[in-house]
Amino acid sequence: MGDRIKINLEAVEAMLYYWHALKDREKVAEKFIYDIAEMPGLTDAYDDEFNGESVRRALSAIKNREVFSAQSKKEARFWNNNLWMMEDLSYTDAMVQPLKKLNLDALENKIREKLNQAQCEEIQVVFAPLHFDDYAVKGNKLIINFFRVKPENDTAFIGEKELELFIEEKLTELINR
Repeated sequence: MGDRIKINLEAVEAMLYYWHALKDREKVAEKFIYDIAEMPGLTDAYDDEFNGESVRRALSAIKNREVFSAQSKKEARFWNNNLWMMEDLSYTDAMVQPLKKLNLDALENKIREKLNQAQCEEIQVVFAPLHFDDYAVKGNKLIINFFRVKPENDTAFIGEKELELFIEEKLTELINR
């Protein structure tokens, strides 16, 4: 069993709670939104145009049913993608199911030699709600934009690539840096 490639779904799980709670008109504490903004995956993808305050403002506006005034295109896309998730929660749940079943042991065995050559102790594949980019690489983390996951039957795709193939290509890129 592989132990060097870890899957992190924490941000997606937190957002699932957020989307379902708001759809059911439940209260979501502002502290919870701050906690989401500080989650790995999101924080690893922050830059000059999109940061923790962007996440907090967008999610608070949705929670409070306020008009959102984006300060960048990335903020606007993040806000819009979150609204889209809440439109059809059955589709959102279908996006998550292949991720929960994702097992990268075979992939780890396939790229074991590359991992050894690069002296990689552990790599994280993190799924997080982002903005425009399909993915980001930061340190030993491959951060995949959850909003780009397209479920199809019992698998998922990013663009036209099957998820596991996409991950293999991006991990090879991460290792070869």
